Amino acid sequence: MRTGPSVLMISALVFAASAAQVAAEIFPRPIPRPAVATIAAGTGAQRPESRPAELGQAQVIKAQMSTSNGAFDRWIDGFRGRALARGISARTFDTAFRGVRYNSDVIKKDRNQSEYTKQIWDYLDSAASPTRIENGRKALRQHGRKLDAIEARYGVDKHVVAAVWGLESAYGEYRGDIPVIEALATLAFDGRRGKFFEAQLIDALKIVQSGDVAPRNMTGSWAGAMGHTQFIPSSYQAYAVDFTGDGKRDIWSDDPSDALASTAAYLARHGWIKGQPWGVEVTLPRGFNYGLANRKTQKMPSDWAALGVRGVDGRPVPNHGAASILLPAGSQGAAFMIFKNFAVIERYNVADAYVIGVGHLSDRLRGGPAIQASWPRGYKPLSFNDRKDMQRRLTRAGFLDDKIDGIIGPNTINAIRAFQRARGVTPDGYPSEDLLKLLKSR
Repeated sequence: MRTGPSVLMISALVFAASAAQVAAEIFPRPIPRPAVATIAAGTGAQRPESRPAELGQAQVIKAQMSTSNGAFDRWIDGFRGRALARGISARTFDTAFRGVRYNSDVIKKDRNQSEYTKQIWDYLDSAASPTRIENGRKALRQHGRKLDAIEARYGVDKHVVAAVWGLESAYGEYRGDIPVIEALATLAFDGRRGKFFEAQLIDALKIVQSGDVAPRNMTGSWAGAMGHTQFIPSSYQAYAVDFTGDGKRDIWSDDPSDALASTAAYLARHGWIKGQPWGVEVTLPRGFNYGLANRKTQKMPSDWAALGVRGVDGRPVPNHGAASILLPAGSQGAAFMIFKNFAVIERYNVADAYVIGVGHLSDRLRGGPAIQASWPRGYKPLSFNDRKDMQRRLTRAGFLDDKIDGIIGPNTINAIRAFQRARGVTPDGYPSEDLLKLLKSR
């Protein structure tokens, strides 16, 4: 969920290696996570500090385990006082921390996030794969009544809720089996994002204290994302609901009712507009002004139609509300007209690729077609270091006045466009290999 407060996600923690867990491991949920596709903004993931070359990875882990446990135990003793001061009872704390140990595997995963990001077409191939579509339609049939009831109560399209479920945990198949208290305690002790994870740990203890779940059943991802739709503890506290009426907000059990309703409640609370699409694939006219393809430029679909923008069926897009044009792969890939509901899904995860993945999967679950445009396949994503190199070159050329962080945000995209205009190429703002080559050739 958003790098700001992506309620359920941790704006940028992880990118899954497994297709089945693509979403669940991208960022801790509804939390902020790392951007999924190059155009979405780069991961900005902090890299591990360099270690002596002669010290192998196995030795590093062994050293962590052999030297850190005593310090970790002392940290728990100190944290206990802070937790009790925040309203956690001694009984809750001691029960929750029984058997908790420093988990070096959690730190290993945190330290070894890939510096590369998937290209959006590769991400969407997985997000809306034939298997995910087939399993999603089965889930809609199996849980149709509860999804209808959830849609009726919260006004959020059941196909969108199902799509979030599909991306976050493959419809409940991959909910994570790491003890959340242990994972969050390890990350809080580690200190790299200590304040954030300690706050999540306090919220996790509050969840245990409320009686919603026993510590042994509070499992999730290595970064603390939990349940069918991967809520982080703070998002759970703010948005989880008891849809079944059993007195517990249970997002962990095999019954997904509370988790799906909590996701709908989350989207509703962030402004979901009933009946409005997340976006529509469109075609752009020859000579389109690519400077208009940015989130700040909003027009009614009828006004976009007057400029030659059409749906892929050749017809003007209905007036669903103010919309922007999004080019997630630059001028060579698909174009989308996106509406406010795009920004609502974005609160779950800030990456454009994730939002398009949820939106497109929801369309396919509803019976809609695959994306019609072709993608510029064959490009490999720019590495983190390449993105920083690109920013340095844009800065030296006088097009960028911002920090060099490898994150492709609005300022970098605008700088790319300015450079492209100056060089007489299509100003689509896309950070491609060709762009970097062009910068190196000046």
